[in-house]
Amino acid sequence: MPPLVPRMRAHAASVFGVMSMLAAETGSVNLGQGFPDTDGPQSVKDAASRAIQDGRGNQYPPVHGLPELRRAVADHQRRFYGIDLDWTTQVCITTGASEAVVASLLALVEDGDEVVMFAPWFDLYAAGVALSGARHLEVPLTPGTFRPDVDRLRDTITPRTRVLLLNTPHNPTGIVFTRAELEAIAAVVEEKDLWVLSDEVYEHIVFDGHEHIPFSTLPGMDERTVAFGSAGKSLSMTGWKVGWATGPADLVGAVRVARQHMSFVSGGPFQWAVAEGLALPDDHWTEFAAGMQRSRDRLTTGLESLGFGVTASEGTYYVTTDVRPLGYDDGLTFCRELPHRAGVVAIPQQVFHDDPDAGRPYVRWAFCKRDEVLDEALDRLGRALA
Repeated sequence: MPPLVPRMRAHAASVFGVMSMLAAETGSVNLGQGFPDTDGPQSVKDAASRAIQDGRGNQYPPVHGLPELRRAVADHQRRFYGIDLDWTTQVCITTGASEAVVASLLALVEDGDEVVMFAPWFDLYAAGVALSGARHLEVPLTPGTFRPDVDRLRDTITPRTRVLLLNTPHNPTGIVFTRAELEAIAAVVEEKDLWVLSDEVYEHIVFDGHEHIPFSTLPGMDERTVAFGSAGKSLSMTGWKVGWATGPADLVGAVRVARQHMSFVSGGPFQWAVAEGLALPDDHWTEFAAGMQRSRDRLTTGLESLGFGVTASEGTYYVTTDVRPLGYDDGLTFCRELPHRAGVVAIPQQVFHDDPDAGRPYVRWAFCKRDEVLDEALDRLGRALA
């Protein structure tokens, strides 16, 4: 064990890094890590190039983010959700949404505090809580359907719980919380007097008429909620690492204090470009979601034809399968064997639980890939499983 503080030892390796390295070593199709294999809009790439050539983004941008981007984020929230923000005090630009999550935890919780979150959870959440010195409590989503159990959420919260870390559209399951579910969660938040960190990075990737409902738009939640967004997810530019936190000025002000001592600033040229990207016309966002839905359907149909039990993906980049119909009872074993047996990488949900039995049979697949990549993965799986 390296000289690492005990609270971080469980987070020494990220499953995404491990599985992506395994994909490279075995020549596997990587349906594990959630990044598109095509770039976002050409106009947004051109905007970044112009910013570099014009010398607008090559030095430190303002510490809390380029004013043009903070205005663009505020305009985006008003345009899509009717949320009114003061861009000068209620928006903070971050090095990806990941930094927004961790900075918020560092700002709002400390030793002895608790953060409650639904499981399976994105691995960064548990690591971020550990960095803050707090501890996390998990509330398992209902196995198979992955709907939130609000009564269990209420029963899990203790007097030490300060924050609910919420994620919808939900990674890794692909579900989208309904308005009724969110209203029930909001009632618990108010009853227990919690702050909410709401990870909404997949806000523009929802399918089949499902609706993304920002948690802050629910009655009484605007003064309690810090929400996170991501240019990586919304504009398919994950390598740019541009994200943001929005919310009430006092909470965002606390996040700014922690965040400025992490990366200080980043992504100068990309901030200019993202500001343009967020203003793209409505047809861009409609086609973006429709394209992802077509990819979802392609992978879902293929996995079902191979015998997997599939939970319908309502949003995000991901679809969840049950491997038990294939004779496996352990998704981790299945995913460890898969690169060598089939030349395909996926992610076991067990690693996103404290209790691995809770997610044992479930595997996450990323469909944010070109058609030919998805077809190759399905062809390899078909030959291996035959």
